[in-house]
Amino acid sequence: MRIPTAIKLHKASKTLELHYGPDERYSLPAEFLRVHSPSAEVQGHGKPVLQTGKLYVGLNKIEPAGNYALKLTFDDGHDSGLFTWDYLEQLATRQAELWSEYQAALAAAGKSRDPNESMVKLML
Repeated sequence: MRIPTAIKLHKASKTLELHYGPDERYSLPAEFLRVHSPSAEVQGHGKPVLQTGKLYVGLNKIEPAGNYALKLTFDDGHDSGLFTWDYLEQLATRQAELWSEYQAALAAAGKSRDPNESMVKLML
């Protein structure tokens, strides 16, 4: 288990920056973190629930959860699920692969990252 040497919340760019030593940095967008939340709401007790319409979600705050995790509070009200150090490292190092899989799942379901697109479909 690696613990980040620095953690920075950038509200303006809606990213969480993780540093692992002087030369290893990852920037994780709030949307990416939100759709990969370890919460039961997202993970679905073993059957993940596809998260849609999270394009504009941001992070309000981060809090330590003991010595093993972070609790992230998103501006859409989601604040359950603890992001352990191991899980954060996995998200950071596999970001491109996980994002590609997420986008493929959205496309297969005919869903969108943009919450306004579903509103437009409902109005038609």
